[in-house]
Amino acid sequence: MPVLVASDLDRTLIYSSAALALSSPDASPPARQEPPPRLLCVETYEGEPLSYMTETAARLLAELARTAVFVPATTRTPEQYLRVELPGPAPAYVVCANGGHLLVDGVPDADWHRQVTGRLAVECAPLAEVREHLLRTADPAWVRKHRVAEDLFVYLVVERELLPHGWVKELTAWAGSRGWTVSLQGRKLYVVPGPLTKGAAVREVARRTGAGLVLGAGDSLLDAELLLAVDRGWRPGHGELADTGWTAPGVVALPERGVLAGERIAREFLGAVRKAR
Repeated sequence: MPVLVASDLDRTLIYSSAALALSSPDASPPARQEPPPRLLCVETYEGEPLSYMTETAARLLAELARTAVFVPATTRTPEQYLRVELPGPAPAYVVCANGGHLLVDGVPDADWHRQVTGRLAVECAPLAEVREHLLRTADPAWVRKHRVAEDLFVYLVVERELLPHGWVKELTAWAGSRGWTVSLQGRKLYVVPGPLTKGAAVREVARRTGAGLVLGAGDSLLDAELLLAVDRGWRPGHGELADTGWTAPGVVALPERGVLAGERIAREFLGAVRKAR
């Protein structure tokens, strides 16, 4: 039976320049300093480099994709995901829009999308109500963008240092009473229907592939359901899960932060796959 490896992308396997968390050289003798890792650009946007992983992580991920069922599991829309060029063979399955879309050989699975949207219509307040609340309560002084993703969820791009104290907590309570969840990741604040999860989509891929072992990794609260859906998981030393001390049986909290955490996660994935095989 195959091993399935499902991983979040941003701030788990790939990193923007602002999220690399590479310390600058200090005053230690040169012989004691570790050389900075070589980086590989895996995403460009409008001709500019946007996301990176270490060259070592890229090599490990390429081998992983050849020996296991590797499933990127991202909150990105399909269009945003297609900007990323991961090393190794193209994944047969990709979870996009936090589980709202399941790409199979690059094509959205219409039946899966209908199942998801049908469940959201029954279990959650309408998207329009949530969007209207955000437009009314989020101050333009610290909101740079309002976005609706695939008619499934809403996110804001914010100036994080200007967010009023307690506003995210109040929004979380308001949204929770309506079946929605809130996640603040870097400068993006997501408001997502509770049933819209990467975990549900990963379980579906595991069913279709007959996976005997499922591994996973993620850094944000939107990855919690993913980590609960796998047999073994890892989270980096940064992100919402680390900040809140979130843990679960079978989930390892790694000390590494930034792009080096992505390299460690790729190494842990490949080691677990080799052991299983």
